[in-house]
Amino acid sequence: MGPLRAAWRLWRALLHALGGLATILVVFPRLHEPQREARVQAWSRRMLALLNVRLEVRGEPPRTGPVLLVANHISWLDILVMHAARYCRFVSKADVRRWPLIGTLATGGGTIYIERESRRDAMRVVHAMAASLQRGEVVAVFPEGTTSDGAKLLPFHANLIQAAVSAHVPAQPVGLSFIDAATRAASRTPIYIGDDTLAASLWRTVSGPPLVAVVHYGEPQQALGRSRREWAADLRSAVAALREK
Repeated sequence: MGPLRAAWRLWRALLHALGGLATILVVFPRLHEPQREARVQAWSRRMLALLNVRLEVRGEPPRTGPVLLVANHISWLDILVMHAARYCRFVSKADVRRWPLIGTLATGGGTIYIERESRRDAMRVVHAMAASLQRGEVVAVFPEGTTSDGAKLLPFHANLIQAAVSAHVPAQPVGLSFIDAATRAASRTPIYIGDDTLAASLWRTVSGPPLVAVVHYGEPQQALGRSRREWAADLRSAVAALREK
């Protein structure tokens, strides 16, 4: 794709983001929670289309909560992709809240923020997640704690899995992957790791070939007496298997 067409795609995505901001500030206060969730899902699907990313859903997304979605983490696109497939509340690092525009969009989308460096804040977030799950909501986490290159999974941190243990609710593994729309080969275009910048990853996405974002839902699991570490390890195996199918 030529740079002018890529710039036009980026400009339309920015306008859509600003439209989302206006919706959060003006429309959301007048809506009930299910209506907000539907708006977030529709907005996310439209944003993916503007970025030249097609959504492909495999397996069965949860129809209702409570459930903890446990997914691998590749890109900044992951949150958009999972919202487009099925609305959920994400747990994200607190820095995101302070990002211009993105922070307001994330907060409006129901994000639960965590100060990763603080053990005390991690406990607060686990309690907030458990309360959200007990209200019947769908909550999503990336237990790797950071993005990877998509080739293999990083170890899963078990701390956030404790929320599902404490709330006595199921966890559902979710495998995320990005593939080239034409060749169906794995794509590294949207990865966001190491010294990469959000701007660089975004530009590669809008200027590269069309992508397919695959969201593969596995079967929900109950803890069944497993510790959070044992359950996290089993969920990691399930996510790895979903990514390979």
